[in-house]
Amino acid sequence: MQQNKDGEQKQLRLSGRFNLVLLFCTSFVYAESFADFKSSQAKSFAAYADERDNGFRTYLDEQFKEYRVHIGAPLYEEPKPKVISSAQPREVIPVGPKVFIKLENPQEQTPLKPSSSEEIIPTVSDLKKELSFNFYGTTLAFHVDEKIKSANFYPQNQAGIANFFNTLALSAYKPLLADINAVKDDMQLNDWALYMLVTKMSETLFHEGDESKLFAWFIFNKLGYNAKVGLANKHITLMLHSEKDIYSTPNYTFSDKKFYALSEYSKSTTSSVYSYDKSYPEADKALDLSLTTLPKFEQNIKSKTLKFTYNSKEMQIKYEYNQNLIDFMGSYPQADYETYFNAPLDEQTYFSIAKELKKEIDQKEASLGINFVLSFVQNAFEYERDAEQFGREKVMFAQETLFFDKSDCEDRAVLFSRLVKKLFRVPVIGVKYKDHMATGLYIPMFGDSVNAGNRRFVLADPTYINARVGQSMPKYKPLRPESFIVVRGS
Repeated sequence: MQQNKDGEQKQLRLSGRFNLVLLFCTSFVYAESFADFKSSQAKSFAAYADERDNGFRTYLDEQFKEYRVHIGAPLYEEPKPKVISSAQPREVIPVGPKVFIKLENPQEQTPLKPSSSEEIIPTVSDLKKELSFNFYGTTLAFHVDEKIKSANFYPQNQAGIANFFNTLALSAYKPLLADINAVKDDMQLNDWALYMLVTKMSETLFHEGDESKLFAWFIFNKLGYNAKVGLANKHITLMLHSEKDIYSTPNYTFSDKKFYALSEYSKSTTSSVYSYDKSYPEADKALDLSLTTLPKFEQNIKSKTLKFTYNSKEMQIKYEYNQNLIDFMGSYPQADYETYFNAPLDEQTYFSIAKELKKEIDQKEASLGINFVLSFVQNAFEYERDAEQFGREKVMFAQETLFFDKSDCEDRAVLFSRLVKKLFRVPVIGVKYKDHMATGLYIPMFGDSVNAGNRRFVLADPTYINARVGQSMPKYKPLRPESFIVVRGS
C-alpha cells in the first residue's frame, strides 16, 4: 500500500499548475496526445457553455488526497441454513371471505411487439445519430459531437482527468444529454437502468476502461447525479453517491456521504483512491436503486412451466416472461431489501400466473387460497443458497425467482409477498432473522405470529416446505426478528 501511495503522490506532484513543464519535456514521445492537450488547454475558460465548469475545472487542479476503501457489512450476520427441513402438513380450515380474482389481459390493452423486431426510439435531436447500440433488445441511436470522441485520458494522472473534463466541457454535449433524457422518459428508466444506459454508451464510445469511466462521470454530473472519479493504481475509479447501502460494493466517504464504485461490485481487488472532496455544482442527486415501475424494454417473450404437488395432486403453472427484463435485473448490484420487496412483477407474467392460480383458488375461502399460493412458492423451486448458485449473495426480484429453478429464503419471501399482495390485497411484511427471511400477513388467522408496530402479523414461511400459514420453523419461534420490510403498493 505504501508503495502505491508513494507512486500516486509522486504523480500528483507532477500535476496541477506545473503540469505543462512535464508535458513539454515529453512532447517528442507523445506528440499527437500532447498536441490535443495543448490545444484544449489553450482554450479560454470563458468558452465553456456552462458557467459551473469554470470553477470546477480550476478545482480539479488542486491537490488530490487519499480516501480509504470500505466494504459494507453483509446482509446476514450468519450464513443461511444449508438444508431446510419439511414441516408436517396440517389441514387447512376454510375461513375468511371468498376469493374473487379479477384479471385484465395486458395484451388486449397494449399489443406486444414481435420479439424479433428492434425499434429505434425517436429522440429530441434532429441531428444525425453517430452512435448506436443495443440496449436490452432496443437499438438506440445518439448524436455525439466529434470533440467528445477526441477526448483522451492524458497524461494518466490528475492532470489527465482535468484535461478530459476540459475537452468534454468545450464540446457540444447538450444534444446528447437531451437524447439521454428523452430515452429515459420514453423507456421509463429508473436510476439503475439509466446507469446501465450511460455505461453501455461509454463503453461503446470509448474502448479504454479509464476513458469510458471519465465520460460516464461527466455525463452523470451533467444529469445532476453526485458522481466522482479518483485514481487507483494509475487507473480511474468511478463512484456514485447512494443514500442507501449497496452491499458487497467498495465505497468511499466524502463529506460524510458514501460513494460506491459500482463497476467493482462483488470484487476484492479495489484499493484506496486519490480524489477530491467537492462535488460538481448542483449535482446532488443520489443514485436510487428502487424499481417501483418496470422499464419499457423490447419484448422478448418466452414461456416456462412450473410444477409442484399440492394435497397429492400434480399441479402445473405455465407463465410468460420477458427475457430482456430478466437480463436487466441480473445486472443489479446488491441493494437493500425494500428494493426487491417493492418491485412489481411484469404485467404479462403476473397475468399468466394469476390466470392459472385463479383456477384453483377463485371462489374459495381466503385461507385456502393463501395456503395454495404458499405451497406453490414452497414447492415449485429447489432450495439452494446463493453462495452455491451464484458464488455470492444475490437477492432476487420476484421476476427472477420465477425464472431460476433454484432459490433461497429471501427470494421466495419476495415472490410470495408480491403474489399475496396483488391477489388478496392484504398487508404483507418481510420478516428478517439473522440468517433467515420469512413473511408476515395482517390477516385474522390463528398460528405463530410477530408484532410489528401495533399490529399482529401471522407468519407464513415460503421456504418451510409443507408449512401452512401460521407455522414457523421451530428454530425461529422463540427468536425476535431483526427487522421488518414493509411491502407497499398492490
